[in-house]
Amino acid sequence: MKKRLLGNQGLEVSALGLGCMGLNFSYGQALGKKEAIALIRAAFEKGITFFDTAQIDGPFTNEELVGEALAPIRNDVVIATKFGFNFQDGKPTGLNSKPEYIRQSVEGSLKRLNVEVIDLLYQHRVDPDVPMEDVAGTVRELIKEGKVKYFGLSEASAKNIRKAHAIQPVTALQSEYSLWWREPETKTMSTLEELGIGLVPFSPLGKGFLTGKIDESTRFEQSDFRNTVPRFSAENRAANKQLVDLIETIAKRKNATPAQIALAWLLAQKPWIVPIPGTTKIHRLEENMGAMNVELTNADLTEIETAASQIKIQGHRYSEGSQKMIDE
Repeated sequence: MKKRLLGNQGLEVSALGLGCMGLNFSYGQALGKKEAIALIRAAFEKGITFFDTAQIDGPFTNEELVGEALAPIRNDVVIATKFGFNFQDGKPTGLNSKPEYIRQSVEGSLKRLNVEVIDLLYQHRVDPDVPMEDVAGTVRELIKEGKVKYFGLSEASAKNIRKAHAIQPVTALQSEYSLWWREPETKTMSTLEELGIGLVPFSPLGKGFLTGKIDESTRFEQSDFRNTVPRFSAENRAANKQLVDLIETIAKRKNATPAQIALAWLLAQKPWIVPIPGTTKIHRLEENMGAMNVELTNADLTEIETAASQIKIQGHRYSEGSQKMIDE
């Protein structure tokens, strides 16, 4: 597995990471603990060294799972987690990035992950009630205390990225980015390049849609959060198939799968981009990693760009409630 640098503070990770959320949270039927641990360890054996989790995933249980799975290989991997939500009775109840709560959250994550230091700590969502300078200052103190190595933000605006970076250098921004959600290109990527900050795209396969395995007739399990996403209405899925058709055309020519083309496209955008696709299946893990062997030429990229620019994606990527938590 090739390596990439996230940011300019020296954090090196595998060029593809593993988003661990879906192993036991949000995408319908969860894997059993034994199977989830086996998948995480298989990812490492195949070359992945970058693993992403968050307090809200579960909540809390995903951190515990990731910590247990990676314990035997702790010194050989990079673990990222996130703070920023209040919880009551095991459910998130809104944003909270007050300095004392960040400290409390970090202590909890250290215990659940069973680690002495968190490699990459993200603020999960910008809290409008807490100055970004206070957030960055608190993380800076935690770094000095040896409890955190690197600082990241998630779904933050360019304005808040700059505020944070002025206090404590930001290593990575985690945001949704793929062929069907390209807002980072106009909102944040120029700032990231200027400041030397890496980009970690979550949902790089469009929450599964860009794999070509989902169409307007697909039915999701009741607990699958995609049931609440406007972009996944049957009508919008039918309309958005144009993008999948484009990707499939390139895939056939490259003797690759649509998922591999979607990931290869991301990897080709910038050398400081590290996507974190998630999966519950070993064969999908292997398929995703095959994207590293797909070479998209400049002609390929121009063809994709030209065709994609003619396609208008239908439906918002978040429910109204979730959208309110995005830093514009």
